[in-house]
Amino acid sequence: MPAILQRRPWLLAAAVAATFCLGACSGFSDRTRGALTAITPYKVEVVQGNFVSKEQVEALKPGMSRQQVREILGTSLLTDVFHKDRWDYVFTIRRQGVDPQERRLTVFFNGELLDRFEGDPMPSEEEFVATLDTRKKSGKVPPLEASEEELKKFAPKDDGKKVDATTTATSLPPLPAAYPPLEAAR
Repeated sequence: MPAILQRRPWLLAAAVAATFCLGACSGFSDRTRGALTAITPYKVEVVQGNFVSKEQVEALKPGMSRQQVREILGTSLLTDVFHKDRWDYVFTIRRQGVDPQERRLTVFFNGELLDRFEGDPMPSEEEFVATLDTRKKSGKVPPLEASEEELKKFAPKDDGKKVDATTTATSLPPLPAAYPPLEAAR
């Protein structure tokens, strides 16, 4: 045993304790790695670009003017200075718990008229909205009918006074025949 450890036995105990702690730390991280990956911080939803639906693409016809295309698709996200006869529509969405989506559509013009368009297959508006709903769907639909016992909970209390539709209608003040014009309020 070295001389320093004979004079200071606590140093040996500290070295042994440090060795056990470091060994425990590595075992701790291995055991909890799965739990830590399950807990993720909130990620901000990122939506960029123009969503173009299948219905919008079907409305495009060669020979349309630039203004007509803009009315159907909106203003393009990317307008290239070097390609003035090309508009690019790009749409990306990144949400927590959902695979990222990215779609592109490129529209080509010949002068002022639509020549052709090409891009990714676009979803219909209904399909796109369905992908946005990330809630888990249970197969069971709850009953929407109230039983007689449940309806009795909401029945008016009988405190000895008889109330009918004619008494409630006569107890309210009558409505005015006509409201005064707004100009008279000045």
